[in-house]
Amino acid sequence: MSYTLRGRIESRLAPVLVALAIALPLAAVERAWWPLQLAAVMTVVGIALDVLAYDRILAYQPGWLALPLGAIELGVVMAAARVLEIQAPVALAIALFVAAWLAAQVLGHAVLPLLRLTYAQDGGELGRAGPAVAAAVIALFTGAAGTAYAMRAPVVHLAVGVHQGPLVIDERQTLVGDRGAVVRGGIVVRADGVTIRNVSVVGGANGIDVDEARDVVLERVSVSGAQLDGIHVRHSSVEIRNCNIDSGENPWAQGIDISFSYDLPPSMVSGCTITGGREGIVTHSVQVMVVGNHVRRTQLRGISVTEMSMGMVEHNDVHDALGIGIYCGDRSMCEIEHNVVSDTRNDRASEDPSRRGYPIVAWWESEADLHSNILVGNPRGAGSFSSSRIRWPR
Repeated sequence: MSYTLRGRIESRLAPVLVALAIALPLAAVERAWWPLQLAAVMTVVGIALDVLAYDRILAYQPGWLALPLGAIELGVVMAAARVLEIQAPVALAIALFVAAWLAAQVLGHAVLPLLRLTYAQDGGELGRAGPAVAAAVIALFTGAAGTAYAMRAPVVHLAVGVHQGPLVIDERQTLVGDRGAVVRGGIVVRADGVTIRNVSVVGGANGIDVDEARDVVLERVSVSGAQLDGIHVRHSSVEIRNCNIDSGENPWAQGIDISFSYDLPPSMVSGCTITGGREGIVTHSVQVMVVGNHVRRTQLRGISVTEMSMGMVEHNDVHDALGIGIYCGDRSMCEIEHNVVSDTRNDRASEDPSRRGYPIVAWWESEADLHSNILVGNPRGAGSFSSSRIRWPR
């Protein structure tokens, strides 16, 4: 069909109503705004391509071209979602895009030509229905944005100085520390939708304890002197960004422990610096992404994805770990890519053969896919044990 510019935009907006009909209940089920945010990104990207590219390049658009154009739009949408930090599960995000794309094909090839017999001759324009469709889309997005604004979490400011903990947060809020705000004795999170930002924590059994909570964000927090875990997460979904955790010489402390959350949305740890302790980042039975972290001088392992976890471990820097740098164990499935693991030390006090200074280890029926990792100054290369398998790129 030879589309006019108005026809492209109106034919684009009609399936947006279908996408919104899917995104609205999905947002309610997921208890998150990402479906509507992704639908908005899909709409903006599609209209931008219509105006800036398709209308100028494609005087005539054959039906078969819908598939490659859809693939291009999917790539642009996913890239934009990542830049905008829309926390959408990849599989569900792709499914939402595909549903909207299929709706566009059904509407464009079957429904709209039947409802408007001059649809093709008019270059995809919807006539009087076009402005109504545009108004409906704008109204739905405006209503969703207004609802999101009205439902935003209250912001609580933590004043400069030392505050005695443990500080318990049992309702949705955003806790923002003023410069120099310190909590001594830990923070406990027991509510969904909590954000903690710019807060330093000193001491406590665990520095920050997240228990039975979803959609928790910890950003630019620092923890030092915790007896056990710097950040301790149980049956919760969290995003931890740009944290700093110092476990010192404590042989039992762990930097970040995320466990027993496999039935919840994936968690993410990104941009953190973790020094000392037993393990830097460890997960048990979760879906997790560990991206862009710096882990130093751990006494057991640098990064561990274990106990039937599914994990992406990418772009991390693990240095001077004792025994093992990155570990994928106990029937876990791991994608380990673009990491730098250096100067892993041989644990001569251990009789475990997997602790001979391996930068990467797969253990006990686990599967680890390795790609583009830099392994420098380690006594051994990557190793697999106890019926595990390491796959290298072909």
